[in-house]
Amino acid sequence: MGASRHEVAKVTGKSDVRGVVVRGSGAGFAQEILAGPHRINADEPTSAGGTDTGPSTYDLLLAALGSCTSITLGMYARRKGWPLDEVTVNLRHSKIHASDCVDCETKYEMLDRIERDIHLAGNLTSEQRSRLLEIADKCPVHRTLTSKIEIKTRAV
Repeated sequence: MGASRHEVAKVTGKSDVRGVVVRGSGAGFAQEILAGPHRINADEPTSAGGTDTGPSTYDLLLAALGSCTSITLGMYARRKGWPLDEVTVNLRHSKIHASDCVDCETKYEMLDRIERDIHLAGNLTSEQRSRLLEIADKCPVHRTLTSKIEIKTRAV
């Protein structure tokens, strides 16, 4: 039997599959992320006890949503032949008290909130802009984050 994905990543420093391998020492927060041939660092800011050698875990989550949003809007506009020159997505993550969220049904005291501001550059009509904002909610990462997610964890 061949080497496992984790073993390959450990030996070569690269993951040979389109999955993600994350590893870090037990001594700190800094992590090395291998995604196919790509290497990314993650860490916590010094104010949270990290060494700030990379984006925080929530920064990476926001980056995934922002990237997917921008890619989806660009793809949609190209398909429609709309004059979308550039998409800029600004995102913020916070925790709010569930009691502050009128539309939320949760049993938890705190609720995660992501605020996403989308700037669309280009000679677009107001109808095109409105439609692109609707399409933003259909990007695959947005749909994943707003769906029920099942994470299966096992020790290997």
